[in-house]
Amino acid sequence: MKKTITLETIDPIEIYGAGNKILEEFCSYFPGLKVVARGNELHLDGKQSQIEEFNIRLAELIERRKHKMNLTPYDVEEIFDGENSAEKFRLSGDAIIVHTTEGKPIKARNKTQEAMVKAYFENDLIFATGPAGTGKTYIAIALAVRALKNREIKRIILTRPAVEAGERLGFLPGDLKDKLDPYLQPLYDALGDMIPSRKLQDFIAEGTIQIAPLAYMRGRTLDRACVILDEAQNTNTGQLKMFLTRMGPSAKFIVTGDASQVDLPRREDSGLLRSISMLRGIKGIASITFTSADIVRHPLVTKIVRAYEQNEKGPAQE
Repeated sequence: MKKTITLETIDPIEIYGAGNKILEEFCSYFPGLKVVARGNELHLDGKQSQIEEFNIRLAELIERRKHKMNLTPYDVEEIFDGENSAEKFRLSGDAIIVHTTEGKPIKARNKTQEAMVKAYFENDLIFATGPAGTGKTYIAIALAVRALKNREIKRIILTRPAVEAGERLGFLPGDLKDKLDPYLQPLYDALGDMIPSRKLQDFIAEGTIQIAPLAYMRGRTLDRACVILDEAQNTNTGQLKMFLTRMGPSAKFIVTGDASQVDLPRREDSGLLRSISMLRGIKGIASITFTSADIVRHPLVTKIVRAYEQNEKGPAQE
């Protein structure tokens, strides 16, 4: 099907952007649609459903421009990622959460991830535990980015306990930030998948996104924010209590961890599973448990995790 859309009430450059950057970002959400811009006309060639969707979204972009000095590619992201209301997620945990910076959709990849997405909208505190590679932290960050783009929150706060996993980083050169960044790099990596680099740096510089070690949470009240504590197995009960009691009245807290990878001096010092047990049954708190069957990394990771689980149960019998 072919269709021509004429921009009659607005200068095309205001929608296309310099060097057609806005239009290119917009078209990336319609990979099966051929779009040719000639002056104030857009010539479309593709499936009728995509052309209709293109027309609807373009009208939204034009309306947005009426209320802003300039459009940016981030405005395009908000138009597409903002479609997933909380109500829709409650009905369908496999809805698209956000898109990557390359335009690829991020959504739940298995039933446990779907349960985590649904739980987020039905509770204010989520515990997500299980082995490495199950996507716990990635889904948590995707939910936080979605909430920020939809203006449901004002800040994203990501934190980890600064516990060394057998390595010694204390003598590394640099200031405190340089020493702590190795602990926090996985969080930067996930954010970098979902937010363009320059925009991410702006968010960090202005405090809209904060990434800090757990000790920096003490004494704060965290409100109108999605706050994620990663690697929570490396907190003791007192530290976890300190973190959870930072929750403001309009905050969402997500706690992720893998009880099989405790890096504390004594494994029994971990307060993660103990805290989940103490808080079980409280309305507004949900606990999602991932298993090796939920691993979404390389297929070998599943086999590696299961081998270690078997070893912890005891050596195999001859």
